[in-house]
Amino acid sequence: MKTGSLALSMLLNILKGPKLMKSCIYTGQVRHRRFAPKAHEFRYRLFMMYVDLAELPFLFDKHWLWSSKKFALAWFRREDHYGKPGVRLEESIRQLVQKETGRRPRGPIRLLTHFRYFGYCFNPVSFYYCFDDADQKVETIVAEVNNTPWGERHCYVLSEQRNVGNSHHKRFQFGKDFHVSPFMDIDIDYDWRFSQPGEQLNVHMENYQQGTDPHKKIFDATMVMQQRPLTGINLAKTLATYPMMTGKVIAGIYYQALKMWLKKFPFFTHPLYRLDELNNQPTVEKP
Repeated sequence: MKTGSLALSMLLNILKGPKLMKSCIYTGQVRHRRFAPKAHEFRYRLFMMYVDLAELPFLFDKHWLWSSKKFALAWFRREDHYGKPGVRLEESIRQLVQKETGRRPRGPIRLLTHFRYFGYCFNPVSFYYCFDDADQKVETIVAEVNNTPWGERHCYVLSEQRNVGNSHHKRFQFGKDFHVSPFMDIDIDYDWRFSQPGEQLNVHMENYQQGTDPHKKIFDATMVMQQRPLTGINLAKTLATYPMMTGKVIAGIYYQALKMWLKKFPFFTHPLYRLDELNNQPTVEKP
């Protein structure tokens, strides 16, 4: 019986064509705007992979420039994401959501992310869309944030219970607790909004300064992308159009940081280093 079930499962996977797959490519544009203490804005075109983690093991079997199993020009590397390398990423995310919310995701989990291109990868933020068991709507979003140059990673688990929007246009408001940029301090409130992944995928993120009444908006980022089928032609075109996507991302981060430094934006040390400096200060004995 088990052998028959396994054979049936393999047959269904073989018969699965690109149209039946949920994995796809998203291409579009991202815009960042600073409103305080000074104005600063930039935008650039990008693409991101949207991968159904259950499809990942066989997704690139017929595309030799792409792989999830070994080094390739475009490589999904397990170690670039949350959890222990020996545990499947899908299982790691299910465990994380269950730990944070008390509820284990029962439906598909799909990841919006950058792969490792020409051996290099940096993801400012990746999003895991955890669907319900009917695969109709997103129940939980996990935002996996990385910083540079510290090389740290942090996950925000955004469950339906925290959603102040609706089922198809989610909105989450919460405090920042992970240092990302030396030009923005930790005392920030987030307001993030997500569309349901489909032909178009939108993410909008706003930062507000804590301790101001009304809340003072100091930054926003908007990403608007269009869906492209995951076909051999589209994979080749994407790689040809954006051959060093992650290199472009990290170069853009440091280039914009230089421009902000030249504009004399305030510089904020990593909170951990501030704590070290405080602990290392000499104590003065009272007379």
